[in-house]
Amino acid sequence: MEIHTTTSHLPLQNKVAIVTGSSRGIGAGLAFELARRGAKVTIVYTSSKSETLANALVAKIASLGSGSQATVVRADLSQVDAGERIVEATLAAFGDSIDILVNNAGLEFDRSLLQTTAEDYAAIFDINVRGALLMTKAVLPHLRVPGRIINVSSVGARFGFARLALYSASKAALEGLTRGLAAELGDVGHTVNAVGPGPTESEMLDNIPKDIVEMQKRWTPVGHRAGTVDDIAQVVGWLAEEQSRWISGQTISASGGFMMM
Repeated sequence: MEIHTTTSHLPLQNKVAIVTGSSRGIGAGLAFELARRGAKVTIVYTSSKSETLANALVAKIASLGSGSQATVVRADLSQVDAGERIVEATLAAFGDSIDILVNNAGLEFDRSLLQTTAEDYAAIFDINVRGALLMTKAVLPHLRVPGRIINVSSVGARFGFARLALYSASKAALEGLTRGLAAELGDVGHTVNAVGPGPTESEMLDNIPKDIVEMQKRWTPVGHRAGTVDDIAQVVGWLAEEQSRWISGQTISASGGFMMM
């Protein structure tokens, strides 16, 4: 059952959030859900063809009428200075503090080992792992206690899929980063968690081999279906709220029970 927040219940009111990779798909849904709960959100996109989608999301958030706002930043997380530029734009739009960071930007990869190159490795890890690390580093000096850092992983981090080894390795590294940062940043009250979606209706899912998707659906107890963006957004929204204050260093498998991980 979908949970819908009314304007009388805005648990993230006056909070400032950054969601990377948020012009489309899961990222757009996460940004909208945080805004629906009252947050001011920075929408981050990479390519010029995504600018229209990003601006449309800003307008959609403004139409909520709850005081939520959004701003857009074009930045490529494969560039080492992207985090600083995103933070600068966020502070310029919303003030001198940030409360929530969702590291959602990521690349999928479907190629056999013999087809995989060193350049592929660099491209995947630069965004899926280094991008999240440097984004968090850039946010940290401005992160208001108790800050919430949420990394978007995948069930692939803990399950082996043929031709997806490099992608899975990057997500496993992201989960290791999540635990390490949770240990490092917890002293002042920040929490760091990951969410691991199973197959979720999005453009990225269209790039995953169909046999893998169908296998995942069969092994998903809840409805034997792919997840929806809202299924994932509700988990991320909860992790951004006060109720999740005692959860840190964890990966929540938002997968309908896939493999019970």
